[in-house]
Amino acid sequence: MPNPKAKLLDRVREVRHELKGKRSCYGIPLSPLVPRGERGKYCFWRAYPGRRSCLACPDTLSKVIHGRAELALGAERSEAVNNFAEMNFESNLRPGNNGSGRKARGRTRSACPNPTRIKPRTPADLGAFIKKSERTTPQEGHRIRTTHDKGQGPCANKKPMNETVRWETITYYAGFDWAKDHHDVVIVNPQGKIVKDLTFEHSAEGWAKWKELVAAYALLAVAIETNQGAAIEQLLESGVIVYPVNPKSAERYRDRKAPSGTKTDFLDAWSLADALRVDGHGWRALKPLDPLIQELRLLCRDEVDLIAKRTELVNQLQAALHEYYPAALQAFEDWTATPSWNFVQQFPTPQLLRQAGRRKWEKFLHVHHLYRPELNEKRLEIFAKAHEFCGPAAVTRAKSRLALALVKLLNALENQLEDYRKEIRRLFNEHPDHELFGSLPGAGEKLAPRLLSELGSDRSLFDSAQALQCYVGTAPVSFESGQVRQVYVRFMCNKSFRHAVHLWADLSRKFCSWAQVYYQQLRAKGKTHATALRCLGQRWLKILWKMWQTKTCYNADFHMANQLKHGSWVLSVKPSKSK
Repeated sequence: MPNPKAKLLDRVREVRHELKGKRSCYGIPLSPLVPRGERGKYCFWRAYPGRRSCLACPDTLSKVIHGRAELALGAERSEAVNNFAEMNFESNLRPGNNGSGRKARGRTRSACPNPTRIKPRTPADLGAFIKKSERTTPQEGHRIRTTHDKGQGPCANKKPMNETVRWETITYYAGFDWAKDHHDVVIVNPQGKIVKDLTFEHSAEGWAKWKELVAAYALLAVAIETNQGAAIEQLLESGVIVYPVNPKSAERYRDRKAPSGTKTDFLDAWSLADALRVDGHGWRALKPLDPLIQELRLLCRDEVDLIAKRTELVNQLQAALHEYYPAALQAFEDWTATPSWNFVQQFPTPQLLRQAGRRKWEKFLHVHHLYRPELNEKRLEIFAKAHEFCGPAAVTRAKSRLALALVKLLNALENQLEDYRKEIRRLFNEHPDHELFGSLPGAGEKLAPRLLSELGSDRSLFDSAQALQCYVGTAPVSFESGQVRQVYVRFMCNKSFRHAVHLWADLSRKFCSWAQVYYQQLRAKGKTHATALRCLGQRWLKILWKMWQTKTCYNADFHMANQLKHGSWVLSVKPSKSK
């Protein structure tokens, strides 16, 4: 009876002889291999620093591996299967590297033999139309392709996403892997062959080199993993057609090229370029923003960032006062207002507050418009007893210095916020849609510019109210698989827009009775405050989209007439007093 161990060693020698002098698809010499460990399974592995890579299963190829019961010991190993045969894979490699592979026959299997997490299942035929409500349709919004029901087929009435240029006229496709200090570019032709790869620095000289490259390739389309920033501005300025790709989609495209998990800048750029070549006909090209909208959007987002920075400084100030000056925290509740900061600046320690006396306390309250009959005596009593409960002398000296420094920062930051708001109001009033957004109940002079800047002026951007709701993030995400049907909160959305809509929906309850009734009914059903506001924002976005498309200001009487006409249940419920 032949020795199995001897046959295994003979097979190792045969594989070494077959791989001698050959190279992998990345140009790496195939050195002697080590058996994977289990007798009878002929998948050999070589150790790499930090990971293991199967040389029989290159990153861009899927290997069909048979289990012990399917393959006899003396059987020959099958060659690697090329699932990208239509791409002319051999010519896609870097110059000097060669690859091999045959066309895949039918469906391929996983590189892992008999994976336990995969249960074999016969694919079902196209079923009947699935009835889905408007709220749970898995619409991923613009710039991401819609997933329709299998039984419905492609959407015939859907307009092509690329409206700025005819897709058939594009001759080259580039993948742009951007970074802070350098960028990697891979250009492929319509057949999928790499014709150019380039790495250049993020500098004037580097972008000049990019423009020279663009001049050599007419009608170049670029796929990039972002839709804003300095790289986007330079690409649009160079005259190329830019297609932004969602980061999660870009990761999946890379996994399609390299199932093993390999990640390099070149691979990222190549996967984007080939994804644009194959799937780009369903993507929407990025259009340059109106300069007024772009400036207004950046100012509004920066204003929100400055407000967050102010909140951070206020928290630090309250923490410092808690160490040595608890009386100040008891006397004032709103520490985002300047009077509370001025109090710390005028009376930085409990000892100085006591020395000032009652007359200066009352004067401070009058000057800052804080004198209230119901709160005056309570505050004065807190001021009189401030020295009784405070920190030690050393802590008071150290933390009072920090508190004064934070107050100076807060005052400087508040002055900058006022300048920001003046400029935002000026730009908002210059836009032709300022009356439309100014008529929204509860939006006011702060939220109306944010809503306008995020929505923009391009009416063709959202072809339905649902597309806008998905973009903002108020519409949920549905998950259906077999008998499982679940609904989740949408996280892939415009966070700035969602934040503005959340605040707007909350403030609208003070101006619209139907909004308050709708909110209270959701709370009565057990919904949280955030969930109720998200549902209310969903309804407001449907109204806003119609106003935006028709360029019509909000009319409360017209809206109520429509509610009466359609028999809305909201009007039949009497609003209760909000708590």
